[in-house]
Amino acid sequence: MKLLGHPLSCSRPFLISGPCVAESQDLCLEIAERLCGIRDQLGLFVVFKASFDKANRTSTSSFRGPGINEGLRMLEEVRSQTGLPILTDIHDPAQVPLVAGVVDVLQTPAFLARQTDLIDAAAASGRPVNIKKAQFMAPADMKAVVNKARTAAERTGVDPDNILVCERGSSFGYNNLVVDMRGLVQLRETGCPVVFDATHSVQQPGALGDRSGGQREFVEPLARAAAAVGVEGLFMETHPRPDEALSDGPNAVPLDQLETLLRRVMGVAASVDHDGSP
Repeated sequence: MKLLGHPLSCSRPFLISGPCVAESQDLCLEIAERLCGIRDQLGLFVVFKASFDKANRTSTSSFRGPGINEGLRMLEEVRSQTGLPILTDIHDPAQVPLVAGVVDVLQTPAFLARQTDLIDAAAASGRPVNIKKAQFMAPADMKAVVNKARTAAERTGVDPDNILVCERGSSFGYNNLVVDMRGLVQLRETGCPVVFDATHSVQQPGALGDRSGGQREFVEPLARAAAAVGVEGLFMETHPRPDEALSDGPNAVPLDQLETLLRRVMGVAASVDHDGSP
């Protein structure tokens, strides 16, 4: 699979990056413009990511996002001004037609990996779909999820191979996630390109009481390890001021550190074959 038909997206790890949530138009454009510079400097295929709604926030007082209409307007403006392809989350089958008409890649949140109606609607949309593995699922469980998606795509006459699978860590006790690097290899058995979500994998769900914590200092070690395994894509949320971010700041990569981090990760990727062999 060549994501959106771009050869760079499969010749080396491509990058999905952006803020957790679309806090404002100015923030989205600031990050997207920096990502364009990183793309040009490193020769990466970059997909801009931001959510218009975070429907799984810990507290009802937490910022969820601008909503579907304003959020899609922001994302459309990012694509118009920067040319970057756009990825965003969908939470309900009813959202799919509207969102698929604006963005380039749909993403199903990890908690909803077993929601058949959502997976079916996303896969039948004709857009590439990044399906996140739930924190409570084994890598092998994703075979059934992918089969659902492919069946829905075939039933509606769209490309059944336009599916990505994404690892974002597994629950380990309370308020903690771990990454089993064997899982990145096992996810290849789905026949889909594998994406590693380096920032959500260091999240600490609910650890701060009314919100999640995170350990961003471990983003790079895990990303380097995933690059050594030979994943097709990397997912990293970024923010110019993570400590002020309205969602997932503790696990976001500071925007001014992202290029340097990626240079080191890409150095690892360049040293191994696509299957992870040295």
